[in-house]
Amino acid sequence: MTRALLIDPISQTISEVSLPDGIASIKSLIGQDSIDSDEVGHQNDRLYFDESCFIRATPEAKRFKLDTLAPVAGRGVVVSSSDEGKSLQDSPLSIDDLKARVSFS
Repeated sequence: MTRALLIDPISQTISEVSLPDGIASIKSLIGQDSIDSDEVGHQNDRLYFDESCFIRATPEAKRFKLDTLAPVAGRGVVVSSSDEGKSLQDSPLSIDDLKARVSFS
């Protein structure tokens, strides 16, 4: 199983999760079938999020911001990938390291 970190802006938490089914697990955690990702760091980490979060979001939707990326509505998953998302690997980030880079709104 692949180790990843789940960012949940509703509960304003970051937790460790396992991805037994790869991308299918990410889609399930985010709650959408259409996902996208952005590189977030120098260790091949990627943030996966709802591809339509900017369109689908309502004004009361909870958001989070990671580093300098645009605020994301809904949940996000951080996991490593050395080939732009085709295969997933354990994220080397700790929860505390990621917490220092995330803000909730």
